[in-house]
Amino acid sequence: MSLATVRWGALVLGVAGVALTLLFHWQVFFWVPTEASMGIVQRIFYIHLPAAWVGFLAFGIVAICSAVYLWLGEEKLDQAAVAAAEGGMIFTTIVLTSGPLWARLAWGTWWTWDPRLTLTLLLWFIYLGYFLVRSSTENPERGRRFAAVVGIVGALNIPLIHMSVVWFRSLHPPPIVARQDGPQLHPDMLTTVFTALGAWTLIFFSLFLLRYGVGRLEARIEQGVIPS
Repeated sequence: MSLATVRWGALVLGVAGVALTLLFHWQVFFWVPTEASMGIVQRIFYIHLPAAWVGFLAFGIVAICSAVYLWLGEEKLDQAAVAAAEGGMIFTTIVLTSGPLWARLAWGTWWTWDPRLTLTLLLWFIYLGYFLVRSSTENPERGRRFAAVVGIVGALNIPLIHMSVVWFRSLHPPPIVARQDGPQLHPDMLTTVFTALGAWTLIFFSLFLLRYGVGRLEARIEQGVIPS
């Protein structure tokens, strides 16, 4: 894939993602019904949940690219893992910002060491460590390999976060969308969730392609190759 194709792909995905973001914000404020028990506060859900899903997707890509990088040793795979990890950090930060806002209004506290909150915070720190490990050795190749291991291990936390509300005592409600018996949401609410998820997935992949392209450019410059 040429760098020009990467740039155009990022532009197209970014424009589509922004358009869908505007649409789902309109849905949140003017279209979706108000939830009966929590009221208007529940609308944070349409920011919080899709951001978590996209963050998990991003870290899953990090794990896959890292595993194949350790196997094949291709630098492009490491650059793809870095691009996905940066996107994952952005969306997980949104989760950890919107979560306390919702908790303050719903539970009366900004933070509690709830299993899901704690494990999500741990996930954020694991991938912060991913970036710190990359520069922890004088040998760049060794640093990339250490980081790849962290990227793989960190993704093992994702299913634990999802199941924490089932396995442990938690203030979080059980899953209402990703359920074996199907989502338990009003159809308009479900539509809004999936619109938001589509919007931020497109934005994530736009950012991913842009960062991957920057990584390829940096690699070419280090190799003394003039980018075209």
